[in-house]
Amino acid sequence: MKTFALTAFIALTVFLFLTALFFFVLTRGALLLRSLSPQQDAASHVYPIYSNMRLIKLVDYQPVISAILLFQYPRLVSRIVTELQRNNLTGKKVLVTSCAFGNVIPRVVEAAVQSGASEVLISDIVNNELLNAQGKLQSFESKIRYISDDATAMRQPDASADVNVLFFLLHELPHPLKAKALNEASRVLKSGGKLFIGEFHRPRIAILRAFSWLYFKVFEPYGLALWDKEDPVHYLQSIGDWSVVRNTYFFSNFQMITATKK
Repeated sequence: MKTFALTAFIALTVFLFLTALFFFVLTRGALLLRSLSPQQDAASHVYPIYSNMRLIKLVDYQPVISAILLFQYPRLVSRIVTELQRNNLTGKKVLVTSCAFGNVIPRVVEAAVQSGASEVLISDIVNNELLNAQGKLQSFESKIRYISDDATAMRQPDASADVNVLFFLLHELPHPLKAKALNEASRVLKSGGKLFIGEFHRPRIAILRAFSWLYFKVFEPYGLALWDKEDPVHYLQSIGDWSVVRNTYFFSNFQMITATKK
């Protein structure tokens, strides 16, 4: 029995190590390698795991994505869906800025269409992400338009959307680009429009905060700034054109921000 338990423990340890190594190579490791290249473009901060279609198909499974977010993913998505269902979106346009893994986009699109939205615009800087999202949304094709666009320099006209969804995008952007993405989110929204931001947050429990700090240091080097100097709520409030409500989840490890443009 002891031999079996030891073997199982070793096997689990090896599995976790290899999984961590896999994600490190395709996240922080990739950024470190790219930083050595003199040629940088608008997508240099995008991890290979979000741009290579084989990797997208390998990772984009709901149980995997939910586990990464400590199984809070459904609660965060449900917050957006509930808010969309509360609003009359008849004849209005919903913008999803950047394609996230999991079922957030299908659920957002379904809620928006059921609330009367005339169009849902799905945008991303990576074409493979748009193709992956398109595969999940075939039943809503008549209501959806896909566009290759940069969240930090969007081609959408001023005041052209009634709702904008940024789901776990900001923590992956280099710090100067976080403010640019929020500025663009403000620019493209109409007065009275809603901005929904799902993101990580500073945990209030010390042990969870320590693990989160380690996770960001190893895998997501741009995420820690959201705890303080790059807090999206503080930034939106500093602009002065927003009414902002923040809800936190799982000992404040995650946040859903609902911001209304004045």
